[in-house]
Amino acid sequence: MNLSLPVRRKHSRIEIIPLIDIMFFLLASFMMVSLSLDQTRNIKVNLPFATQAQHDFKPDMLNIAVDKAGAVWFQKEQISLPELGLVLSNRFRADTNLPVYISGDLATLHGAMADVYEVVRGAGVQKVAFAVAAKPTQNAP
Repeated sequence: MNLSLPVRRKHSRIEIIPLIDIMFFLLASFMMVSLSLDQTRNIKVNLPFATQAQHDFKPDMLNIAVDKAGAVWFQKEQISLPELGLVLSNRFRADTNLPVYISGDLATLHGAMADVYEVVRGAGVQKVAFAVAAKPTQNAP
């Protein structure tokens, strides 16, 4: 004997379209936020211009800045060259693929930049680059 229930049984169903819309919104929001996080932990220096300058930021790279007075800055703190060598050698032992960016003010003397470069290379770092600004474009009338 088969008795039927007086109330019809409804089958539940998950709607996927609103879930996809929410996921695309979250993806777009994450991308916009991550683009605004492109900041380096360094002091502000007036970089020299170059024709092939590219803005490159990696979260694991080390930024070293040299101001126009020749003072060396590492992560917004002034540091001496021997201390910088010690910090770099410790970081290099932890990661042998360590990239280092050296940025110098436009008025920085060449000797100060060479001293920092010598300390970086002396610590064993192979990936060294100098940060430069993009050359301003001239609009012809």
